[in-house]
Parts: sequence; C-alpha cells; structure tokens
Amino acid sequence: MSCPNVAAAPPRSLESARWLNPLELGVLGAIWGASFLFMRVAADDFGPAPLVEMRLALGSLVLLPFLWRARSQFPLRLWPKLALIGAINSALPFLLFAWAAQRAPAGIGAIANAMTVLFTALVGFLFFGERIGTRRALALVVGFVGVVVLASGKAAGMSIGAATAAGALASLLYGLGINLVRRHLGGLPPAAVASATLGSAALLTLPVAIATWPVHPLPAAAWLSAAMLGVLCTGIAFVMYYRLIARIGASRASTVTYLVPLFGVAWAWWLLDEPLTWTMALAGMLILGSVAFSQRAR
Repeated sequence: MSCPNVAAAPPRSLESARWLNPLELGVLGAIWGASFLFMRVAADDFGPAPLVEMRLALGSLVLLPFLWRARSQFPLRLWPKLALIGAINSALPFLLFAWAAQRAPAGIGAIANAMTVLFTALVGFLFFGERIGTRRALALVVGFVGVVVLASGKAAGMSIGAATAAGALASLLYGLGINLVRRHLGGLPPAAVASATLGSAALLTLPVAIATWPVHPLPAAAWLSAAMLGVLCTGIAFVMYYRLIARIGASRASTVTYLVPLFGVAWAWWLLDEPLTWTMALAGMLILGSVAFSQRAR
C-alpha cells in the first residue's frame, strides 16, 4: 500500500518511532537485566519456589486484562496445552534461574540467558524440522564454548559451574517453549497467551511454594525485589515486548537479547558490588558474538 509524500513529510508517528523504538528496546533490556539483580537479592530469603510463585502470579495478574478480553479464544480444551507450555517456558526456567541466583553472581544468569536465541534454533532443528545452516551451527559451537568458559570460572573463590549449568538448562527450556508457542499457540493474542501460561505455571508451582514458604520474617528488600520481579520484569516487560513486536517485528525486537546481559552485569556491579571477572567478560563476548553471528543467517 503506497503512502504519498511520506518521504517528504514523515507522519509524526514515524518520526517519533525513530527515537521511541530504540529507547523502548533500551528500557526493556534494562528491565530484563534487572530481573537477575532482583532474583539475586530475594532468592536467599524466599527460596526458589516461593520467589518464582510471586513472580508468576504477579506477572499473570498484570497481563490478565489481555486474557479477559480474548477469553473467547481460550476454550477449556486448550488449557492443558497452556499448562504444559507454561511449565516448560516459565515455571521450570524461572526456578532454575532463581536456584542459580542463590549460588552465583547475578551476571552469570544474565549471560547464560543469552543462549536462548541459539537454543531456539537448535530445538527447531532437532525436533521441528527447521533448517539450521552452517552459520548457525558454527554459532552454536562458539556459544557452547562460551558456556564452558563461564562455567569454568569462580566467584569469590567459589565454583559457579552448577549455576551456569542451571542457567544454560533454563535457556534450553526457553528455546523449547518458544518453539511450542510458535506451533501450537501462534494464532492467539501474545499478551493473553503470556497471562494464561504464567497463570497456569503459578498454579503448578503453588504446592511446592506453599511447602517451602519461609517461616522467618522476610526483609523489605526481599519483598520489594519479588514484587518488582513479578510486576515490572514479567508483567509490564511482556507488554512492552509485544508492543515492540507489533511495531517493528519479532526479528528486530529480539535484538533486546544483546542488551540483557550487559544490563544484568552492570546492575549487579553497580548496586551489589559484584565483580566483573575476565572469565565472565570472555564468556559474554563468545556467547553474544555467537548470537549476533547467528542472527545474520537469514
């Protein structure tokens, strides 16, 4: 559809988008990077399951208006599938990252999370018949080398291998979940799907959260971090992400992947005084470089 005179006099919406889109990408990267900071602060006090329950429930509630508006598109027969995808794409990865946050600096999880893009391509190749190409195959190898480098490092003299493995497994589950959403929930409103899967995951996690709920009083910083993790880093961030996808497309919106580890490490260094080691820097360059390299394969 042609649009006369756009080149000579761009509409105000297009002019604003030139600065608004990069700004929103940056803000979203900062928010998702901060999620690893909030997990690091709250995980020891809450424990993984109670913290994840807070995150899932609050995130689902923020997105609930989208689900309510599209409720006619979510018949009862669809909910078992939503629950399964919610477990794979939300509950289990969130639990793994929260468990890792108890054992390693926040930047470790943020860097491992960048593997999601590569794992999405790998799962699509192994289980859904997608082509992976030489470039992406090479990127996967380099990315895995980055994970090995990250796992070999130490923080405060302690090994972070187990936390790195948990973060990598969480990213693999994200990659599987993304492929499942594409194939089984593709025609549904994304924000409504997010609310449904988060809510289903919250119900699945609830028994474990109740059984392991802390008996000691929780400090205000832990409550605030848990609330920010659910409301801001899950609910509001998902709304921003889907708005960006609608405006600039999924491929361009996915460039936020490059910003999350940078902000995750920066927030932890600035607010928690966590060091940036040479091992983290090298692993981050390998993983992010491999992701950038794979994204050129179109």
